[in-house]
Amino acid sequence: MLLELRVENYAVIDNVVVEFAPGLNLLTGETGAGKSILIGALALLLGEKASTEVIRHGTDKAVVAGVFEIEEKRTASILEANGLDGNGNELILRREIVSGGKGRVFVNNQAATVGVLKQLAPLLGTIHSQSESMFAFAFDAGARLALLDSFAAAGTQAVAEAFALWRGLHRRIAELEHGEQDRLKLVDLWSFQKKEIEQAQLQPGEDRQLEGEKRVLMNAERLHAAAAAAFEELYEGDASASAALRNAIKHIEELAKFDEKFLDSAAALDSARITAEDIGVTLRDYAEAIHASPERLAELEDRLAAIDRLKRKYGHTLEEIIAYGQDISCKLNEIENKDEVLKQLHRELAAAAADYLERAQTLSRQRYEAARRLEKLVESEVNDLAMKARFKIEVSGNDDEGHWSADGFDRVAYLVSANPGDPPGPVEDIASGGELSRVMLALKVAVAQSGVSRKGQRPVLTLVFDEIDTGIGGRAAEAVGRKLKSLAQANQVLCITHLPQIASFADHHYLIEKKDSGGRTRTHVRPLDPPERTQEIARMLSGAKVTDVALKNAAQMLKTNG
Repeated sequence: MLLELRVENYAVIDNVVVEFAPGLNLLTGETGAGKSILIGALALLLGEKASTEVIRHGTDKAVVAGVFEIEEKRTASILEANGLDGNGNELILRREIVSGGKGRVFVNNQAATVGVLKQLAPLLGTIHSQSESMFAFAFDAGARLALLDSFAAAGTQAVAEAFALWRGLHRRIAELEHGEQDRLKLVDLWSFQKKEIEQAQLQPGEDRQLEGEKRVLMNAERLHAAAAAAFEELYEGDASASAALRNAIKHIEELAKFDEKFLDSAAALDSARITAEDIGVTLRDYAEAIHASPERLAELEDRLAAIDRLKRKYGHTLEEIIAYGQDISCKLNEIENKDEVLKQLHRELAAAAADYLERAQTLSRQRYEAARRLEKLVESEVNDLAMKARFKIEVSGNDDEGHWSADGFDRVAYLVSANPGDPPGPVEDIASGGELSRVMLALKVAVAQSGVSRKGQRPVLTLVFDEIDTGIGGRAAEAVGRKLKSLAQANQVLCITHLPQIASFADHHYLIEKKDSGGRTRTHVRPLDPPERTQEIARMLSGAKVTDVALKNAAQMLKTNG
């Protein structure tokens, strides 16, 4: 659910902050006040493409930020996969569009990408308008299928897993059944690579150990001198730390004979002496063990050079090289025992295909059954919106292997007949912009009501409808208002409208208005209190001059629909 939207230097908007609430949020205002601009700004937070043309004249950067209330577990996997930290039940998104430069995206105040916004968008909400994004639904096969699956409560995870297993086996068989010439080339190549890796006799972590030894040998003289000098200072010399401590201890022990408070001091110094002598012995042994050996250094450099060559060919680390060697050993074994391996793989493939087909057919039956239920619900909802239309959901599919996918083998089309006697056709071809908006509203209401009845209170999404009232009025407008109100019981709904019949159903009413200030036009957004709502709806009823009759009608509409 969208809690707050902040827009700065975006088109005619100077600086606007709007706090939204659950339920039906209606935005009204004069034409050109910036209502759709506000929705366009919100679309940027859901991953829509940005243009520098939206940057307010005279500024060099537009900023859009939003705070969403979420179920943390729903977004956790996306954030984790992109190296981002969560923020409890709040998600903070910010997008900057910079003139002459690359824009920036932030999620919970951490740098992110537009791709992350697109991943999060389905969990936050959708925008339906008269723009291209509205028609994208009609043409997007995945979105049509996902909507039906949502209504059917049909999970595709089992089908996706079965498909991945089948496809993986198919790929392995294809590799083994390569042409004889290609197979021999692979055998020769893999045999050479296996031999090269095996002959190297690599050990995990060997390169780091050798690099350490190489550094010691390259600096043998300096290390020997430093260790010997430190040993001399600590232990060996007449003025060594050990000798100085021994002398000090003798004097303090003499003091302790007469004053017992120096006993602890003597013991502490003796402990320090023992530590110094132990370190000195360690340094002496280290210095004695250092032997400058050009021969050993040459061996190390040759070995490390050989390891580097293998890294350039087979992996960035020794562990990757060893794993690659094991992998090609398995592949060679498969090829050498090709016939037996193929028989086993074909058996596994047949079982995987049968399992996939069973799961996909079960999913397909769910979709067919759900489509029949959903089309009846949507047709009823659409006809309540003064369209007098017939609505059909066509589920088609072919269970041949060529049509298999991680979502099953079905294709879904939404068909409508807007006029009596006309055959149903694809929504995108038949419906006008306003009709398409109402069909989408009917679909959303049907799916949302189904979700609530099936699961109780489900996660709240933000659904935005921009000028859904295009081409309607009167009784149809009132029906649209009721549908929006119904949809808002399970979701947060934001709607821009020019019709008072729809505005009167708002749980929260916001006025968007333009004002001249300092020689520039600025857009402002503010929530309306009850008297202001009555005034605004009266303006929508009568125009610029608000009459007493319009005020009475507005008050009655609010009393009836509010």
